[in-house]
Amino acid sequence: MSNNFEYMDIILLAMIAGFIFLRLRGILGKKTGFTAKSSLNLNKEFSKNILNKDIKKNIFDDEEQKFFLKGAKIAYEKIIIDFANGNLNSIKSFIDHKIYNQFNNAIKERESKGQIFETTFIGISSTLIKDYKEKENIIEVTVEFVSEIISSVRDKDKTILSGNPEKVKKVYDTWKFLKDTTSSNPNWVLIETSS
Repeated sequence: MSNNFEYMDIILLAMIAGFIFLRLRGILGKKTGFTAKSSLNLNKEFSKNILNKDIKKNIFDDEEQKFFLKGAKIAYEKIIIDFANGNLNSIKSFIDHKIYNQFNNAIKERESKGQIFETTFIGISSTLIKDYKEKENIIEVTVEFVSEIISSVRDKDKTILSGNPEKVKKVYDTWKFLKDTTSSNPNWVLIETSS
């Protein structure tokens, strides 16, 4: 009889542990960083859904905005992390030439100074579509992101030059994305950033 209670206790504890794990995962999020698989998800999530019959009727309703923001969040995190890591190849098709050149020049400058960027992406607190414009076949959407990031810059001797590797800071960014509805390229493209 006592063995049955021991098994029940183990099952009950396992259920509680599972519940706590799921709650923590929901609050803290999943592992940061991206793998090849997640960059495929970026292609699918960020490029699908927004360009449909409703958009062609100049309708950017709540449902369309949710689809767009889902992809924009994925793109935002990936671009932030890959820029911090100095890896522009995997995001090249999601940023226009001007932004690519700005990012590339910034990476070259910090490399020439021997600086090391350390970035941990905690998560996105909020996103808001600030503006939506459609002119002929071009759609532009401006999004305000509020995110939490741990970042610091070190020199070659690992001395901290700026930031704090132990402090989470709120970051406010406004990014503008563009989509050419006549293009065979399914991706939205980042064309402007400001903080």
